[in-house]
Amino acid sequence: MSENIVQNADAQSRPEDIDDQAGGKTTDVQRDNTDETRLSDIPDVLPVLPVRDVIIFKHMILPLFIGREKSVKAVESALNEGRCLLVVAQKEESTEDPGTDDLYSVGTVVQVMRLLKMPDSRVKILVQGVSRARINEWRQEEPYLEAALTPMHESDSENNPEVEALLRAVREQSEKIFSLRGISSPDLMTILQSVDDCGRLADLIAANMRLKIADAQGILEEEDPVKRLELVNVQLQRELEVATVQAKIQSSAREGMDKAQKDYYLREQLKAIRHELGEEGEETEEDLDALKKSLDKAGLPKDVRKEANKQLRRLTTMHADSSEANVIRTYLDWLAELPWKKTSRDRMDIVYAKKVLDEDHCGLDKVKDRILEFLSVRKLNPQSKGPILCFTGPPGVGKTSLGRSIARALGRKFQRLSLGGMRDEAEIRGHRRTYIGAMPGRIIQALKQAGTRNPVIVLDEVDKVGTDFRGDPSSALLEVLDPEQNHTFSDHYLNVPFDLSRVMFLCTANHLETIPAPLRDRMEVIPLSGYTLQEKVEIAAKHLLPKKIAECGLVGSKVEIGDAAVETVIKEYTREAGLRNLERELAAMCRKLARRKAEGKKGPFAVGPEDVGKLLGVPRFVEDEKEKHLMPGMALGLAWTPAGGEVLTVEVSIMKGKGELILTGQLGDVMKESARAAMSYIRSRAESLGLEPNFSAKRDIHIHVPAGATPKDGPSAGITLTTALISALSGRSVRADYCMTGEITLQGRVLPVGGIKEKILAGVARGLKHVVLPLQNKKDLEDVPRELLKRIKTHPVRHYDEILSLVFDDGGGKGALKAKAFKKKAAKETASGTG
Repeated sequence: MSENIVQNADAQSRPEDIDDQAGGKTTDVQRDNTDETRLSDIPDVLPVLPVRDVIIFKHMILPLFIGREKSVKAVESALNEGRCLLVVAQKEESTEDPGTDDLYSVGTVVQVMRLLKMPDSRVKILVQGVSRARINEWRQEEPYLEAALTPMHESDSENNPEVEALLRAVREQSEKIFSLRGISSPDLMTILQSVDDCGRLADLIAANMRLKIADAQGILEEEDPVKRLELVNVQLQRELEVATVQAKIQSSAREGMDKAQKDYYLREQLKAIRHELGEEGEETEEDLDALKKSLDKAGLPKDVRKEANKQLRRLTTMHADSSEANVIRTYLDWLAELPWKKTSRDRMDIVYAKKVLDEDHCGLDKVKDRILEFLSVRKLNPQSKGPILCFTGPPGVGKTSLGRSIARALGRKFQRLSLGGMRDEAEIRGHRRTYIGAMPGRIIQALKQAGTRNPVIVLDEVDKVGTDFRGDPSSALLEVLDPEQNHTFSDHYLNVPFDLSRVMFLCTANHLETIPAPLRDRMEVIPLSGYTLQEKVEIAAKHLLPKKIAECGLVGSKVEIGDAAVETVIKEYTREAGLRNLERELAAMCRKLARRKAEGKKGPFAVGPEDVGKLLGVPRFVEDEKEKHLMPGMALGLAWTPAGGEVLTVEVSIMKGKGELILTGQLGDVMKESARAAMSYIRSRAESLGLEPNFSAKRDIHIHVPAGATPKDGPSAGITLTTALISALSGRSVRADYCMTGEITLQGRVLPVGGIKEKILAGVARGLKHVVLPLQNKKDLEDVPRELLKRIKTHPVRHYDEILSLVFDDGGGKGALKAKAFKKKAAKETASGTG
């Protein structure tokens, strides 16, 4: 601990200046009058006390704090052997344990007048300078410094005109400095006028000036009192020049003010006061030094550091209250706080990554395998520029949580950016600094929050980015997500390149169709179709139920919600691919149980399938939706929706008319064209199907798909429409346990469609036993869990003729009997005049 000067004192200071402090122990040291102290009484060998930032002159009294162990021992030795101590300044203030080479060779012999021991083992002493002394030889360094010395004798100065002129010049300059500083004390001038000795006057003035250690040491080492006073006069001239300039600056600042600038004038006055106290300049310099050090620690690239130095130089020349200075300061703070070189260490343990993914997500085996392959390539080639993964699928299937699991597996920081509804390009690239309130873009902000340059950043809802007059954010994302370009990503606010190549970007979307093609081209799409019934039950048992039980305060209440009850909730209260509605229903059940507990009922609280209705009310999806027998003209089709697969019932009604085809149920253009194609195929095959060749001329055909408020479109209902039309025209019923999907052509070919897994999931959830699908979709069955394929039988077909023998209750032959019945019915209608 350093010895710090607390207060400089002149020869009039008294030992009573050290007051007793709580917890300290004071020791009074009886002292002789200084004037009676003779140089011959000073020992030849004295303990040495190193000091950092003060030079003690003869007759000077001041307190010192002692903290270093060696220094404390030196003071104790001085008290035991005559109270004399040699105080010597250090050459470098930063030296913690100075040796003999770190100290000047000339110091001051002092007498210890009072000692106060502090509670923290430090010592506070009051000393008075006795004589200057030169070190001849160092005697020891341990346990404290000790040196042989020779007191420096002073000769009396001659009383001649030159000396008298020097004395007057020194007094006058001192008086001017006091006047410029606003110090007008008659006592001070009386003391200066009463001292006629050159050496005494030099020591008195030097002791009260703020001199650098080297300058003060030079005055101390000068033996000739006249020359010493001349050195003091030179320092006074410098101080007078500085004080004059300060007064001039203050005066010019006041002259430029008027009454309309009263507030500004008051701030200037406050600044002038701080300046006089020597505080303002030091604080500003400290702030700039701190900012420069933070830029040094940030590890800025060469070109970025060049720009930072340029802005830092501009900042030093600006007024602190100017708006531009605040803009530059904020900009430099951003540069200093960004993680230019700080990275988190990747944990490339594939086994651990698989464990984390399995813990956080049930099922999704294909997705997990692709993620593990992605991580394996990164492990073997850390410099590889892999693709940007984009997880697509309906809401609630765990797209965002997959990104969080990847970050946890890698040991990286995780950040999520929601892009839904974003329309301003500046959200990605940032605002230019010319605008008020400008900020960097969301990408740079996420990196600052993460604190590393290689986090995992999930760009959520990338399919919902919009465009307007402010720009196209999706175009700005092209540079962010392109591995060949993002190593020099330029944010408009920073205006310097930032390397994004170490960032792992993941995207999520519900629909690929709304993502611009160039942006979609930069991403590898990984579809997340949905969860099976078994997977949902497992997820509910492992994750959802413990979470909801804890949120409702039911931990330790013996709540038992069995798998059968959860399965009932899934079947009768939710109809989705994800888990959000299931989570809401389970939360509602837990709230009902929490109310029972709050009303005083004691557990255990067991919930079975029969209790679900009491807790959640009437089922939203009842079992009677599954028809045991289908009427002629009805067929079950499979459709894909953003929420997963769905079973649609297609109904066809035949009426007398003029051959009009009526389509209702909010059908889209593609689905209407599929209906017309199915109609054309049946007319071209009417005879082989057992139908009257001109059946469409005298009858209107109405095709309706229930749930008319829901828009429907797509080609996958082609074979379902064809089957429903044949059923209505021939009077044959379609088997109620069959569902189907596939596009029909005019020649009867069955073409492939998408969403096979979701559609099979919907069929199994409805309790259907058979599904007809295109032969080319057989490869998609690999994505369907095996337990689902055990519950429903698949029938891949290439041509519609193969469907006839599967879906009709009569076996679907050529339909000769039905054809005769149809012709007989038509003849009867003609005879009665209905045709």
